Amino acid sequence: MELNSLIDICLHQLTMSGVREEEKVVVLSQGRERLDLADAFMAAGQKLGARMYHMRLPEPLPTSGAWQVGVTGLASNPEAVEALKKADMVVDLIFLLFSDEQMAIQAAGARILTAVEPAPLLARLLPTKELRDRVEVGAEILSKAKMMRITSPHGTDVVYRLGVYPTMSEYGCTDEPGRWDHWPAAFVFTGAADDGVDGRIVVAPGDVLLPFNSYVREPITYTIEKGLIVDIRGGLDAELVKSYMESFNDPKGYGMSHVGWGLDHRAQWHGLTQFPGGMGMELRSFHGNVMFSTGPNNELGGPNDTACHLDIPMRNCSLFLDDEVIVEDGKLMIREMQAR
Repeated sequence: MELNSLIDICLHQLTMSGVREEEKVVVLSQGRERLDLADAFMAAGQKLGARMYHMRLPEPLPTSGAWQVGVTGLASNPEAVEALKKADMVVDLIFLLFSDEQMAIQAAGARILTAVEPAPLLARLLPTKELRDRVEVGAEILSKAKMMRITSPHGTDVVYRLGVYPTMSEYGCTDEPGRWDHWPAAFVFTGAADDGVDGRIVVAPGDVLLPFNSYVREPITYTIEKGLIVDIRGGLDAELVKSYMESFNDPKGYGMSHVGWGLDHRAQWHGLTQFPGGMGMELRSFHGNVMFSTGPNNELGGPNDTACHLDIPMRNCSLFLDDEVIVEDGKLMIREMQAR
């Protein structure tokens, strides 16, 4: 992508995120990754009259273990965290989610935007007011629910007891103090009570395993009791999931994390084939997918801070909130959440 067009999409993003003249905006990068995006954000912010800074962390040291959420290069650099806490907005190009450092920055009042997907995807899934309105309708409905049930033709039948943790919305931009969002994104989610998930989830062929960035080929059956995964069965995909989770040697990795649904009609289920270098945000957002996650819930204020995390967007599911159908066979049933 030409730098000028990359500047243009970053200018659109910062405008949607309410960046104003004299605001302090820090772009956070690491090593050589996404330096073109960092430069584009810097130029776009200058056009808006913001005070722009680029904080570039050293290249991370090689590791041999599994990818871990919540582990960042800021952990050993408290001076950098203090500097970021003084910003009005932080553009996160390294993925701070689930980290203590991100939570401290948000608690200080800085809003955070994560952007780690390939530039062509960022350009295709720009944030819009219509998308934000749609997501906020979903968040309002979800925030009032006490029970969620998910079913599917493949055998999923699981119940989440809600009302303990807040509802979160992602619409790809952030203009409120202390708020985090991810570009691109369009979904709503919450978490069940720590012991409040019971039933069976059958991940079907064509569903997605993130962060593996792969499509499921054979069914994976999860049995969940009182918020914990007690059994995983299936073929090769199930074996890969079990091996990945066992590698953390952490019982908290078998807890159930957030759950919700996608709302972006522009996002495509086959997106992994187009943008293999990303982390699957398009798959989390495609219209009508139901996504459940395993592992940490500290993002929602819960006690589970495990580094073992899987996001699993599923197709063709039905989702009910207090017996009201929200998603039916992969289609959103509430008019205000449908594409117009």
